[in-house]
Amino acid sequence: MTEYYLRNQYFDWLCRLVDNKKHTRGYSYQKLFVHLDSINFDYTIGMDGNRDGDGIDLRYRFGAEHKYEQPMIASILDVRPCSVFEMMIALSIRCEETIMNNPDDDYGPDDWFWIMLENLGLESMNDYAYDREYVDIVIHRFLNRDYEPNGEGGLFVVKNKPNIDLRNVEIWCQMCWFLDEYLRM
Repeated sequence: MTEYYLRNQYFDWLCRLVDNKKHTRGYSYQKLFVHLDSINFDYTIGMDGNRDGDGIDLRYRFGAEHKYEQPMIASILDVRPCSVFEMMIALSIRCEETIMNNPDDDYGPDDWFWIMLENLGLESMNDYAYDREYVDIVIHRFLNRDYEPNGEGGLFVVKNKPNIDLRNVEIWCQMCWFLDEYLRM
């Protein structure tokens, strides 16, 4: 097995985790996904290191599912920082498995991923309408926490906490507050 093969297999696996026909409406988002995977998830709030760790753990989850030994994953996949793409997918999975975990609801990790893309303003960036400069601006804004105090322009928008500036709050808390509001709608 080559490094190239394993890396591509892993990336394809990540893409399948968030493949959702209801959100993609038949469009490909390959360019966006490749770009998000090329951007390191750099964080400024210490607890967001947990999101980074979850993204890294995805590599080993992939390895376990495909029966690859951990040393192989470590030497081929775990040689770079967590990407924005990995972090978002891992957060979507964590949301579903830790908080939601309700087989009767219609949501899954793919839905939470697409909600984050929509909140960022990237849901229209399919391969036909892809604008790399725009994506860079959006992700730069997110990583530098230059979005609105209520989260607009970030991963999660929270309207019912007017006295809290989400730019100073870890992503996990943002997500919990968002879910509290979103699921009451």
